[in-house]
Amino acid sequence: MIKINANCWNEHGELKTVMVCSPSSVDVPDQRTADYVGWEKPVNQVKAKANHEEMIRAMEDTGVRVIDYSKHLPDEVGELNHKLINRVFVRDLACVYGNTVIPGDAGITMRAPEYFHSHELFQSWFDEKTFSIKDNNSLKALENGDVFVLNRDAVFINTGMRSSIESIEALKSKIFLAGFSEIGIIDLPRTGETMHLDMNCNVAGEDLLIAKSYMSLFPVQVVSENGAKYVMMEDFIKRQGFEVLWTDNVTHTVADINFLNLDPETLLVSTKANKSIFKEHPKVRGKKIIQVDVNELEKGGGGIRCMTLPLERK
Repeated sequence: MIKINANCWNEHGELKTVMVCSPSSVDVPDQRTADYVGWEKPVNQVKAKANHEEMIRAMEDTGVRVIDYSKHLPDEVGELNHKLINRVFVRDLACVYGNTVIPGDAGITMRAPEYFHSHELFQSWFDEKTFSIKDNNSLKALENGDVFVLNRDAVFINTGMRSSIESIEALKSKIFLAGFSEIGIIDLPRTGETMHLDMNCNVAGEDLLIAKSYMSLFPVQVVSENGAKYVMMEDFIKRQGFEVLWTDNVTHTVADINFLNLDPETLLVSTKANKSIFKEHPKVRGKKIIQVDVNELEKGGGGIRCMTLPLERK
């Protein structure tokens, strides 16, 4: 039986346990098929699996415990699961809010089986106090690439292409009960490049957020148990103790923005990432950058953060 002490109060602490899922066994053979399923390019799953193994090795080499949930599925479920082309993007399936694991809800029906399969596993991994499979019963859509746990006080959520304001309203009391006092809600444009919040910004340390410059024009609704108000995004982020590095230096939306904090001083990034972004601010310039080739995986429209679900951070 897997034992996990769910514990994530930020995005930058030392990563101790992370969940992943190996890529599907099914190729996306040509551009026309890729367009139909919402992927950027055709994908060869043999190459994708090699990329995924390299990413896992990089995390394990730094002492991270990596759990591939597909290896724990019952045979009758696994037979279907390994044919699901989006299953590698595990970030969307759930989020650890402090010591509470809250399940997401698929924004498109094509992804619904992954949520169902993983959440059934979570029932055996966590006790009822930590995880309740019923918590997403009232949700319309909430994919957790749209969620950042900024610190012990605040979370930042996008109501965009794959997540609904109705779902945040349904979950807000659970988030407050988990120990947070504020929820910042932004509403980004509904496009392929802005599908999730983590394709537009990312935490790069305990006091720095990297964000595409256009986001500075967006207001954020700040919701607490006492009511709600609106502020500009930068004001909300600064009140949480972060500086914002606004950048237009994004050449590949997924590779450049979708990195993972392994610890306060180490980032796991794609070999395709525009490294000049990490030289634009003194607070990120001195960090250790570990590069992994996830090029074949990124053709599916997601990056390293999308493919990793932190369960424990120190």
